[in-house]
Amino acid sequence: MSPGVWAGIALLILANALYVAAEFGAVGVRRSRVRRLAEDGNRLARRLLPFISSSTALDTYVGASQIGITLSSLALGAFAQATVSVELAPIAAAWTGMTVASVFPAVAILVLLAMTAGQLIVGELVPKSLALQYPTQVALTTVIPMQWSLVLFRPFLFLLNGLANLMLRLVGAGGQGHRHLHSPEEIDLLIAESRDGGLLEPVEQQRLHRALRLGLRRARDLMVPRDRLTMLPIDASWDRVVQTVAASPFSRLPVYVGTPDQITGTLRVKDLVERFVAVGPAPLERLMRPVERIPESMPADRIISLLRERRAHQAVVVDAGGRTIGLVTIQDVLGAMLDATEPGPGGTTGARP
Repeated sequence: MSPGVWAGIALLILANALYVAAEFGAVGVRRSRVRRLAEDGNRLARRLLPFISSSTALDTYVGASQIGITLSSLALGAFAQATVSVELAPIAAAWTGMTVASVFPAVAILVLLAMTAGQLIVGELVPKSLALQYPTQVALTTVIPMQWSLVLFRPFLFLLNGLANLMLRLVGAGGQGHRHLHSPEEIDLLIAESRDGGLLEPVEQQRLHRALRLGLRRARDLMVPRDRLTMLPIDASWDRVVQTVAASPFSRLPVYVGTPDQITGTLRVKDLVERFVAVGPAPLERLMRPVERIPESMPADRIISLLRERRAHQAVVVDAGGRTIGLVTIQDVLGAMLDATEPGPGGTTGARP
């Protein structure tokens, strides 16, 4: 066979490898990593970032790579049949003593099998493995030819994506698109694999596991129930306030209006003492501070972010009807991260020890 035939086969297999690498690289690359590279001035990262910033753009990118894989595979088969099979058929006929027409089907099958094996190894398995091991480098390397392919395949992408979405709607499935998301179980597995690969120290693994478990817990799992809270009615007399504060080990006490399920603020013991020293007794409504209210379903990691953002120490946990069912503090959440089972008596939640 002529060098041109071998060059054509190699070119088609490499084209298949390019599209496979581009697909797995784009799906596997970390968006935050590409964004940092783009901010640092990497031109390839700037080209790639728009394609992985949304599921729709990533769908289009992956769709172009799948079209490229399909076309290069079909072209390789057709090219091999038109060249390799045609050239090998007379040789096989001379060896077997049969006619060219008789041996051509068998030669065509053997050539197809050989091309499939070569394409599977060089054009599929190798680029897939490289893209999974080095997603950032592979995604950046393939982004320019993929941009050309997106322009070339644009009419096909519009038609094929439309037909695919139509079929999904017919079977009652919504198109979720390609997204860089992992379930908690998958994240747990990635952490274990990183530790086994020497990328994480045991202590770091424990911290990540705790953070993962923290995100799975809700406010209702961490709160101190309402019936365990030491509270004050807003119309409590000064003597009662002082007696309650003196008998409580906590530095903050919830204040309610009417019934205990209507907590409207908290009283800091420090504010009480400072006010008494400065001007003497004062109504409780002038001493209490507002309190945040959060739904019982709020994840623990979101609780920490909210309290830090609002510069608050604790929050009232409410049910679907808006009734108070408990109180949660930053200490409660951090205690859960450290596998603490209950807050200690020196806490500030206003719960009875």
